[in-house]
Amino acid sequence: MKQVSIYTDGACSGNPGPGGWGAILIYNGREKELSGGERQTTNNRMELLGVISALQALKEPCEVDLWSDSKYVIDALEKGWAESWKRRGWIKPDKTPAKNPDLWETLLQLTAQHVMRYHWVKGHAENPYNNRCDALAVQQRDRFIEAEG
Repeated sequence: MKQVSIYTDGACSGNPGPGGWGAILIYNGREKELSGGERQTTNNRMELLGVISALQALKEPCEVDLWSDSKYVIDALEKGWAESWKRRGWIKPDKTPAKNPDLWETLLQLTAQHVMRYHWVKGHAENPYNNRCDALAVQQRDRFIEAEG
């Protein structure tokens, strides 16, 4: 299996508001940057879309090291929370609806295709890939802010 590192980040101005996501895929010393955004979204949706878009870019099952500064994403995947929400019909243990079930459903389908390892990285710190993902996400978010202004 190919070994791929993926870094992702999301950004949002207001919550909800204009948002963007960025991702970097690293394989065999080569890097590929991806980014996108939405005019009206939330930060968590952008975090999820960054991971989804990166995994959708893979053409075959891989060993994936996923790096994100989003505890929401990393913990829900690594600790099995998202799988648990799905089993309960997208209801959390406190009986409230899980947010973003459409994206979680897609993400769980994608992660099932790969051997996944999850890594949380402190945001806006010393990790150059996380910082680059943040810059990509902010750039996409700002496109929507500028279009509105």
